[in-house]
Amino acid sequence: MDTDGLRLFVLAAEKLNISAAGRALGLAPAVASGKLAKLEKALGADLLHRSTRKVSLSLEGAEFLPFAREMLAQEDAGLAALGQRTPQATGTLRFTAPSSFAQLYIAPLLPVFLAAHPGVSLDLRLSDKPFDLIEGSFDLALRNSALEDTSLKGRKLAEDRRILCAAPGYLDQHGIPQHPDDLSAHQLIAFVGRSPRPLIGPQGQEGSFDPRGTSCRLILDDGSCQKQATLAGAGISVNSLWSVHDEIAQGRLIRVLPEHEVADRSVLWLVYPKANVLSAKVRVFMDFLLNRIGKAPVWESRGPAP
Repeated sequence: MDTDGLRLFVLAAEKLNISAAGRALGLAPAVASGKLAKLEKALGADLLHRSTRKVSLSLEGAEFLPFAREMLAQEDAGLAALGQRTPQATGTLRFTAPSSFAQLYIAPLLPVFLAAHPGVSLDLRLSDKPFDLIEGSFDLALRNSALEDTSLKGRKLAEDRRILCAAPGYLDQHGIPQHPDDLSAHQLIAFVGRSPRPLIGPQGQEGSFDPRGTSCRLILDDGSCQKQATLAGAGISVNSLWSVHDEIAQGRLIRVLPEHEVADRSVLWLVYPKANVLSAKVRVFMDFLLNRIGKAPVWESRGPAP
């Protein structure tokens, strides 16, 4: 299969503009259109819908796109192994991450990354409800949970310690829990699903943060909103240390049961599909995040107030 045609298709799919994709590869518009037509004929499918006003991916094109990207990555990796090509970071990187973390730690760094890698564009999907990497054709994702999906590979970005906290005003009104069992008398803020969270003390004592067995009138699916509700005095919530370390240091939030931590094996992972060759654009973005965030996580160096 003509890999030049594949590169043209991938660029055209990303730009939704055949002429612009051709120019990026040094091709005249007519030549680019001819190459795409030749590829479509070889595949027996229309990959792009064309009109005088716009270009869009066909259903077959959308299904074929991740395979085209993978074939190009395989070619680049193979030629690099033979010393025939130095992979350059180019193309559009599709990346998904939890919105709460991205707002605090990733978004402020994006101009620095884009300036350092002018050949890379970023297509970000940010939500505290995770997207499926393979179904969504993502190159890379940040996940803040235990890595259990066997179809994914990952590199650890940082620890993701979870703690309990509440606003000083809430604790003044309702009292301070001294033992995990005391949580049953408190208003707990739950993340979507209301799953119980195991707690472990310094001597290995076990407990639980279980919104299902308490007065839980607030369920949220967004980490930033959960923190804001906690700051406003709505109750006790489980939060990642990276999310609340500033508020704890400022005294705007108080750590509840400070000798206990949530024992759910959560880690911040950078993950990608196991079948994929690690392309240059993915590698440089991973290395950038590991260097800028993971090397010395600000929330771990500061630590929570007791």
